[in-house]
Amino acid sequence: MSDKIKDRIKTLRSMMGKSDLSAYIIPSSDPHQSEYVADHWKLREWISGFDGSAGTVVILRNKAGLWTDSRYFLQADMQLHESGIALFKDGISETPSYTDWICSELPVGSMVGIDGEMFSVNQVESMRDSLASAGITLETNATLINDKWAEMPPLPSTKVFRFDKNFSGKSTKDKLDNISREMEEKGADMLLLTALDEIAWTFNLRSSDIEYNPVVIAYALIGKDSACLFINKERLSAKDIATMEDCRVKIDEYHNIYNVLSGLQPQQRILIDKDKTNYALYDCIRHKETIIYEPSMASSMKAIKNEIEINGVRNAMVKDGIALCNAFFWLETMVKGNKQVSEIQFADKLREYRAAQPDFFCESFGTIAGFGPHGAIVHYKATPDNDVAITKENLLLVDSGANYLDGTTDITRTMTFGKPSNQQKRDFTNVLKGHIALANIHFPRGTHGVQLDVLARQFLWNEGLSYGHGTGHGIGHFLCVHEGPQNIRTRDNGIELLEGMLISNEPGLYRTGEYGIRSENMILVQKSFHSKEFGDFLQFETLTLFPFDKSLIETQLMTENEIEWINDYHQRVYDKIGQSLAPECREWLREKTSPLEIP
Repeated sequence: MSDKIKDRIKTLRSMMGKSDLSAYIIPSSDPHQSEYVADHWKLREWISGFDGSAGTVVILRNKAGLWTDSRYFLQADMQLHESGIALFKDGISETPSYTDWICSELPVGSMVGIDGEMFSVNQVESMRDSLASAGITLETNATLINDKWAEMPPLPSTKVFRFDKNFSGKSTKDKLDNISREMEEKGADMLLLTALDEIAWTFNLRSSDIEYNPVVIAYALIGKDSACLFINKERLSAKDIATMEDCRVKIDEYHNIYNVLSGLQPQQRILIDKDKTNYALYDCIRHKETIIYEPSMASSMKAIKNEIEINGVRNAMVKDGIALCNAFFWLETMVKGNKQVSEIQFADKLREYRAAQPDFFCESFGTIAGFGPHGAIVHYKATPDNDVAITKENLLLVDSGANYLDGTTDITRTMTFGKPSNQQKRDFTNVLKGHIALANIHFPRGTHGVQLDVLARQFLWNEGLSYGHGTGHGIGHFLCVHEGPQNIRTRDNGIELLEGMLISNEPGLYRTGEYGIRSENMILVQKSFHSKEFGDFLQFETLTLFPFDKSLIETQLMTENEIEWINDYHQRVYDKIGQSLAPECREWLREKTSPLEIP
């Protein structure tokens, strides 16, 4: 692979020379600023060989670098080997940003190229300012790789289907009406939607355009009384088109969005999200003075789940718990019977059990089954080249999830089938204590995720330990497993936690070359109580239904309240799914959820 990568970089550099470009920047995104992208847009993976979901490549005439975050440090180091691309560890204090690096490497008067479709408006404006400070210009219409990538797959053309109101809880008309009312309050005549999950949610459409994400590749322009969906019309059935027209939604071709935006009149005020709108679209709007810069109201509406969606997620958790019990019971039986099972084989078996559940659509991301040292690679991906057997000798970390029609799931468990070391038990217990502390907190309305993050990290911090990823991310409803704007992280994004938001609770610890630990459940923000003096308080409801590995818990480190929380949680897991399991698996679950003794 390294020779192919070197050849591609050599060809790109030749094209850069012809375009008088001293640097070319290739991100991981698509024109919709998606986290996961269709094969058609996997340009960064193609040019570098690194296939993690996050990263940016910069190609200079004589050097190259890849910037990625801590989730992918080990993976990137392996995949970039002998490619000629240096790894820059984003988030480390001594690591320069890629724009700072470019400024330090290029002389005044140089020009840097990007494909404006692949960067948001905010990203381009920030890059332009940073480069300008060093006398470097930015060319935003340099589509070098697209023009020469002969192997580029076409845009997805899978069929689109209507997402029934019985699952979504709200009709397209209701959602458009709600959006229209908020547009009027903001003085906007129209709203540009580019984020694929926002479009899927607003128009109650789903498809399989992007692996693991049941979204539809499209753009949308919403007016006060009507809307236009830009999508290949052949992907919709005649019935679906008629349903859309009944909601006053016109269908236009996908790429025609550029022509429509360039034809907007000076009096038409359009609202765009500068973090999600690509620069090429923005550049089409001739009358910039008519633009209202605001986050999309569809994003905040989508984040607060209605009762039908919430009940759907609860149903999905039962199905997911059944599948997980069947899969882990099978795995433990195999390993303790000295029968070999590899990471890939277990991931396949887990998907098989999930697929047997009603209304299963797809996995919500590729299962991460990391045994031993592989568990320390936060977003590890097993391949035939690195796949190993799961044995009794170390810890197994499994991060997995599914998309059912009634909800999206995301869960991580760490377990062992042998005798854990004292260090492993201490590490696991400190991670679990943080998980419980977050799950149990009551907090006043107006609280941001950053204010709760320390709860999950405190026991690790007390021992000089931590983890590089966030503690919680938002989760969609039969949509993307990573959903904004809500999160729980060490940095504030200005978003308060509100009733109906789904979030993950996933502290972890990773010892490079040894093992990884993460304990993740999905939690729902809900009302707790009202204080006469301090107002409304909120709390979390834990939704996930699968036990923690009791053999890894050091009860001497736990308080009585923490042990009671585990016992109550385990009892609820058994009560919810025990009777749906075959007798042997039910007995296995009964043992896994039996009460811990208070020391």
